[in-house]
This record gives sequence, C-alpha cells and structure tokens, in this order.
Amino acid sequence: MPIYMTARFQARPESVEKCRQAIREFLDHIRTHEPGTRLYAAWQEKEDPTRFLHVFWFESEEAQQTHRGSEAVRRFTSILYPETVAGVEFTTYDQVAANFSV
Repeated sequence: MPIYMTARFQARPESVEKCRQAIREFLDHIRTHEPGTRLYAAWQEKEDPTRFLHVFWFESEEAQQTHRGSEAVRRFTSILYPETVAGVEFTTYDQVAANFSV
C-alpha cells in the first residue's frame, strides 16, 4: 500500500543556503538509490524563503523503511535538523484523488 507524506520546516535565515544544498545532495541519493521512493519533491516558499515543504510518496512500507534506514537520511538529518527553527513536522495522508495512478 502506498504511503504519502509531507514534511514541513523552517530554517534559520542564515542557514537557508546550507539547507538548500543538503536537500539537493539528498535528492541526488534518492534519485539513484531508492526506486521505491516514487516521488520526493522539495519546495521553498516564495513569500518566506526560510520555509520548506517536502512531499513524498513511497510505493510500500518496505520502501519507506529502506528510506528511513539509509545512511543518506542520517547524513541529511544531521545537517538539516540543527538548522531548523522548531524541528520538522511530518504528516501522513490517504490519497483521495490524483491525476496519476498508483
């Protein structure tokens, strides 16, 4: 069963570029090593560039566990988490409708 999630966080203003670089490196890893992560997108707010939203879709619980247990996640969170204002808020969703099939 697919798993759909978001992660929201606010970076400290002086850390925005450091976070952007960590996100780009993390996505490079996901792209090449996590075929079960069907979607991972990171967005930065236009009105407040310290705020970020990540959207991800795992094809299964196994794919999510592969992602969570990776060295890349450990490296990414060790860089990102200390640069946030109040940590990262994760939310899990059920899909209601989409313009793609699962």
